[in-house]
Amino acid sequence: MADAGTGRLPAKRPATLAAGPYGHPLHPALVTIPIGCWVASFVFDVVSRFSSMPVLFAEGSHWLVGIGLVGAVVAATVGFLDFLVIPGRTRAYRAAILHMSLNLLAIGLYVVNFFIRSNPLGPVGWGQLILSAVGLSLLGGSGYLGGELAYRYGVRVAAESTQASGFAPEASGGPGEGSGSGKPGGSGGLPPKRD
Repeated sequence: MADAGTGRLPAKRPATLAAGPYGHPLHPALVTIPIGCWVASFVFDVVSRFSSMPVLFAEGSHWLVGIGLVGAVVAATVGFLDFLVIPGRTRAYRAAILHMSLNLLAIGLYVVNFFIRSNPLGPVGWGQLILSAVGLSLLGGSGYLGGELAYRYGVRVAAESTQASGFAPEASGGPGEGSGSGKPGGSGGLPPKRD
């Protein structure tokens, strides 16, 4: 299953640079856009029910749902590139299929939610609020699976040998070894740590 030339599992390498370079996948960074927008839209939905300016919050929520949809399409496209490198008939592949399915279902709910929100005349309706809550619940389940893909199965995460290099002691004269500050230890006058 490992690539003989690099010793890396296939799902650690990007399918293309558009998915981000080795060890720096773009999908986890991009998903923050729809998640942030949709959480904020839900808050605006709730506030619209209690505010003296419900249309302002309903309109803001409508825009947040729309911006989240644009971000979701970009995040899903890049996520699909990561999906392409996962070998079939594996636990990681099954988790990725479920992760993708939940996300597509959430996107579908938010598309419907976006169109039924046009031209708000008052606070966000209970149906729209429930659609948002269901969408966020789907995202929560999908996020759990995304975490499993990254942290349990190591999809698009640098190999452990690469990670270990960040914890190897540096050679004498490197950062923290008397360089830069002119003080013992080189780190703000603190002496080097001893065991």
